[in-house]
Amino acid sequence: MRSEAVNRVRLVFTLFDADGNGVLESDDFELMSDRVAAAAPGADEESERAMRAAFTRYWKTLVGELDTDRDGRITYDEYQACVLSPERFSGAIDEFAAGFARFGDLDGTGTVTRPVFTGMLRGVGFELPNIQALFEALGPDDADRIRVDAWEAEIKNFYAPDKGGIPADLLAPAPAV
Repeated sequence: MRSEAVNRVRLVFTLFDADGNGVLESDDFELMSDRVAAAAPGADEESERAMRAAFTRYWKTLVGELDTDRDGRITYDEYQACVLSPERFSGAIDEFAAGFARFGDLDGTGTVTRPVFTGMLRGVGFELPNIQALFEALGPDDADRIRVDAWEAEIKNFYAPDKGGIPADLLAPAPAV
């Protein structure tokens, strides 16, 4: 497992712990999907449903795979073990990546504008400089849009334990030594 992957997972756990109590619970995923929906008010109802369903599946996969004591809570150690095991989590990641990236395609062109991309990732809790760096790395066109398929692929890369030196690393820079 690459250190970059562990760093990405550590960051996303912290962001998904929306209430900051040190564990993930279903309310964290509802709150996160509410924040993302608020960041793209022009999204159509079907896209919003798909995005919310992706967050729900992500949560249900975690709790189904890891919550052995059935307390409805996932610790960081449990989260890391599941997310960095593609055989256990790839279906949920694929659905999450598709639902999340496609939610940003407000006009059905297969692209996402910088303001929508920025708003959605700010809704998750990523820092603005990191968001802007990732957007640039995804190669915006002359109209300052990125391709949905490129963003979807990069979301999948974000969770890949064997990937490093990828654009998604820009969202979670290495900790200072």
